[in-house]
Amino acid sequence: MKWLGRIISFSAGGAICLSVVFFAGYNDSEKVKEERPAVQSMTRSPDVPSQITFCGETVDLARYNRHEGMDRELSSFTYYHSTTMLLMKRANRYFPVIEPILKARNIPDDFKYLAVIESNLDPTAVSPARARGLWQFMESTARDYRLAITATVDERCNVRRSTEAACSYLKEAYDKYGDWLLVAASYNAGMGRISTEYDRQRSPSALDMWLVEETSRYIYRIFAVKLIFENPYKYGFVMSARNLYKPIPCDEVTVSEDIPDLIDFAAKYQLALSDLKRFNPWLKDTRLNVEKRTYVILIPRREYLNYSDANETPAHDPRWVVN
Repeated sequence: MKWLGRIISFSAGGAICLSVVFFAGYNDSEKVKEERPAVQSMTRSPDVPSQITFCGETVDLARYNRHEGMDRELSSFTYYHSTTMLLMKRANRYFPVIEPILKARNIPDDFKYLAVIESNLDPTAVSPARARGLWQFMESTARDYRLAITATVDERCNVRRSTEAACSYLKEAYDKYGDWLLVAASYNAGMGRISTEYDRQRSPSALDMWLVEETSRYIYRIFAVKLIFENPYKYGFVMSARNLYKPIPCDEVTVSEDIPDLIDFAAKYQLALSDLKRFNPWLKDTRLNVEKRTYVILIPRREYLNYSDANETPAHDPRWVVN
């Protein structure tokens, strides 16, 4: 696929105007067969693939409901420009943390895209239902998976700890279903609901079950993000490495005693409280009560805090950038 551009001149009110029209999605062998009237801009519907690979399995998208479900979400992410670009920029910082944890827990790498649609890769995200963090745990579920929630701590906002908890949920769901699509659907709707509907409807696939709209769209949203992240240029996203958010190396400080003043604690490392909280969004207050637990606080290395030519941003995935 390549982008084809054509400059078209036309007269408007006696003035000569130029319009550059881009045609996306044509194969090299395809030609623009006829002139079209000039338009101020063009919105082209993205092509829906006939199949997609998810968690190592080929998923057929030819059936009408699957094709149309995929079309809706792929179109949405393709033309939700600012948000989709932001997702890739944030992924450059968070995927290097998420991917090794998924691999170590034997969870397919494609589930990193579930985190993308859950929270827009914002560790501080809060839903209207009060789910919180990168993986959007409800408080009761978070406690079930051993995430600490206290007056001064909320580990739902800890990227590493919440990813480990998500892996525990995903593994438990896979042990129950043996099907990664059902696992993905259950992350949105809950295992109880998915089990009930799966047994009642006797559907061969999660993609063909009759579910509430949010859950019905959920897996296609994961698919759409995967397709765009794996080939952003095809969908009109053009970025260089310097546009991405760089991973910032941190030192780890293990804490097993209360910290009465995090402002003073941050100052010891020549950091502001705001810096400490951005790298440790699980810290809820200006103090830390450990309550017989041990925590690891990330201390960003000050020499990496500035964007500069001497401190270049590496692209975690070379497919995200153009030279």
